[in-house]
Amino acid sequence: MIFPERFSNLPAYAFPRLRALLDHLEPGGPVVHMTIGEPKHAFPDWVTDEIVAHSATFNRYPPNEGAPELLAAIAEWIERRYEVRVDAETQVMALNGTREGLYNAAMALCPETKNGAQPLILTPNPFYQVYAVAAQAVGAEALFVPATEESGHLPDFSKLSEAQLERVAIAYICSPANPQGAVADRAYWKHLIGLAEKYDFKIFADECYSEIYRNAAPTGALQVATEMGADPDRALIFHSLSKRSNLAGLRSGFVAGGAESIRRIKQLRSYSGAPLPLPLQMASIKVWQDEAHVIENRRLYSEKFDLADKIFADIEGYQSPDAGFFLWLPVDDGEEAAIKLWTETGVRVLPGAYLSRDVDGLNPGKGYIRAALVAPKSEVAEALTKLRSCIYGQA
Repeated sequence: MIFPERFSNLPAYAFPRLRALLDHLEPGGPVVHMTIGEPKHAFPDWVTDEIVAHSATFNRYPPNEGAPELLAAIAEWIERRYEVRVDAETQVMALNGTREGLYNAAMALCPETKNGAQPLILTPNPFYQVYAVAAQAVGAEALFVPATEESGHLPDFSKLSEAQLERVAIAYICSPANPQGAVADRAYWKHLIGLAEKYDFKIFADECYSEIYRNAAPTGALQVATEMGADPDRALIFHSLSKRSNLAGLRSGFVAGGAESIRRIKQLRSYSGAPLPLPLQMASIKVWQDEAHVIENRRLYSEKFDLADKIFADIEGYQSPDAGFFLWLPVDDGEEAAIKLWTETGVRVLPGAYLSRDVDGLNPGKGYIRAALVAPKSEVAEALTKLRSCIYGQA
């Protein structure tokens, strides 16, 4: 049989890899899942009511780019959140979850060559794995830029060479960062957007954790690009209701940016996309319009981060995240720590190396584990106490 070679060397995805590591071993206590970023807080009761109220539209093909009412609600949210006005019809497109958008945007917008050479797509390392697969799918070279403690857990693009920058077509950046919870400030965005303007590449800003923060609301890429007067097609932002509103299964998100970029994404999506069913689009309108449930969601996460800060206060290398809902905990070896924690306590975490790639023999995630604080507070408290005792040898 003949099969394509382009994806034959993909590493195993993080969670099948984790199952291969742990599932043949007996847990050492009641199982607590802290591996996947699947929100467990309640979503608003009225979401189900909205879906039921519009259920008759399940027999209609939904607008591929999003219903006008939904696009308008998203544009209004962008203006409230970032003080940036976008045209709902030409600068916003609904997504079936952000992963679809982050992948297909590269398909639609990455050129075949950049300055006569194979294009580069920049991705943080560690990173959300779709970035690298998107690069591979479009025939670009993924350049993994370390996001380490030394760089504030954000990729340091200033260390790229002139020759590399001349080849860059797209830079993926996640802020707040998954897994570290680091937030790009205005100065960081200005530097990156300045590079993009100088070397003519696009920024794909994955901002799906933007509404889970502890103190100040994170600055956005489109916000700073607009303030700088950058090319309108310079930055695209990707958001969803998965983390903001605890609606991961709704698969409702959006991409917003320059009109020409959105036109090209819409054009490709007409052939290859999977639009969101209309009842889900109608429910999404009300979710984007409501902030009360988001404020409550943020409060619940803040309580759990305060708890984590107390439990790990004197652990060397512990860094309290600014946003998101993960702990990025330093260990000697992520796989060994995950096995020890599972077999001795039943707490299940993800080795950091599963979110990273080896570059020049180094993997910036190897000395970490990621723990998701998505469970109820009491469960998180017990799990983190066990984790501290098991991994750091302290009660």
